[in-house]
Amino acid sequence: MQTRNKILDDLSQLMTNAMGVAQGAKGEAENAMKSWIDRWLAERDFVTREEFEAVRAMAIKAREENQALQARIEALEAAAKPKAKARTTRSASAKSAAKKPAAKSGK
Repeated sequence: MQTRNKILDDLSQLMTNAMGVAQGAKGEAENAMKSWIDRWLAERDFVTREEFEAVRAMAIKAREENQALQARIEALEAAAKPKAKARTTRSASAKSAAKKPAAKSGK
């Protein structure tokens, strides 16, 4: 039985070593795959989550400022319309008054 145990012990030792080698290979494969993926992502110029969030916040702020400026422009245009109507009415009546004396002086 000692011989049989020796063979089983050797086989057991061989299997244990094989498992250790397999686990080591697994770790090396994981590291290799991880570094390959990191290189691939770096080559694609993807942005990080932090960079994306910073640009997103800037875009939201710019959109809000744009809306505020649009509202301000609309208010200024609305306030300028009555003044512009009054000016065109006055200038039209001034032009017609200027044409009448010119026509009389020509006779």
